[in-house]
Amino acid sequence: MFGRGVCVIGLGYIGLPTSAVLANHGIVVKGVDINEQTVASINAGEVPIVEPDLDAAVAGAVARGTLTAQVGVPEADVFMVAVPTPFRDGHQPDLSYVEQATRSLAQVLRGGELVILESTSPPGTTEQMSVWLAEERPDLRFPHDHPDDPEVLVAHCPERVLPGRIMLELVTNDRLVGGLTPECARRAAELYRVFCRGDVIITDAASAEMAKLVENSFRDVNIAFANELAAVCEQLNLDVWEVIALANKHPRVNVLNPGPGVGGHCIAVDPWFIVASAPEHSRLIRTAREVNDARPAHVARRVSYSVEQGAVVACLGLAFKADIDDLRESPSVEVVRLLGAARPDLTILAVEPHVERLPEPLESQAGVSLVSVETALDKSECVVLLVDHAEFRALAPSSLAGHVIVDTRGLWRQPT
Repeated sequence: MFGRGVCVIGLGYIGLPTSAVLANHGIVVKGVDINEQTVASINAGEVPIVEPDLDAAVAGAVARGTLTAQVGVPEADVFMVAVPTPFRDGHQPDLSYVEQATRSLAQVLRGGELVILESTSPPGTTEQMSVWLAEERPDLRFPHDHPDDPEVLVAHCPERVLPGRIMLELVTNDRLVGGLTPECARRAAELYRVFCRGDVIITDAASAEMAKLVENSFRDVNIAFANELAAVCEQLNLDVWEVIALANKHPRVNVLNPGPGVGGHCIAVDPWFIVASAPEHSRLIRTAREVNDARPAHVARRVSYSVEQGAVVACLGLAFKADIDDLRESPSVEVVRLLGAARPDLTILAVEPHVERLPEPLESQAGVSLVSVETALDKSECVVLLVDHAEFRALAPSSLAGHVIVDTRGLWRQPT
């Protein structure tokens, strides 16, 4: 079934781990990425991202010859598209990366291939892929208009993994496989059963697309409740973590903890795809997004009110969650950006142990620099905890003495 191998287009936080898992199960994987530096790193057995166990998996697969990377799209039996799906102005889905990848792979199709969309997308995107393929290759039959006898099969299988646990969860989590036809789904399920120890659940493509959006929107709504509760408790001079701990003593209550906002490519983005698909029926989902999007500005104002003119502020953490290097849609980056813009008199010392340089929004911002945690604590009057990295959890309480503390994670709160 996989004699010509599997081509994975997009070697980022999902595409590269998926490539490594497939390659370590004996399948020849041909990775494709437009970034030549990424391609060179992978072919050298190195990984350009931080993810536990990914480096060993990639190095082993490259050494065995089951994983290679290139810029152009080669022939293959299966094509997996794992490219970004951000949104444009107005929170409208931007499917340009998916379209570009689809039209590129169409050029090498001969018939008999399986095309899988892994990128999280609005309902209908997988069918649109089939349309794009047909536009490029009118000589072939595709499932959107030839459901009974397509020559190329098209399916959707959204990733469902947590950064920091990707290599484990790719194998152990259940997978949704949605096909444009039952045969499309069946063929895609055969591929995932090669490495997936969880259940492989077959459905239609649009339902699989929507289910992934629902998973992340559900979490976003619950996080928004916690973040709104934090603002209420702050106004009432209450410890929100204590209030939540007490409420969670109820057997049917499980309130999440608040934070500086919501980041990452999934939870911060996916709910907008539902809103764009049915804006008149998604008021709660929209409001939750607005609550979480407003948190960085709230935190920046809180810090600004806490420090005097010309203060030095240490901001600990820029990633969107603990112990990874992923800065996509990170609320911590936004907090630092907003604080620096509102208070140009401040010196901001950003600490992010998993990156070597500031991200673009901060690199050109005056008054912001990337330093070690030791330097930040030594030179600052105020410490803002934005991400509870292990390095920050290990800090001795004495190192914080004499600082104004703004703790958005509840890590350093005084026990009651």
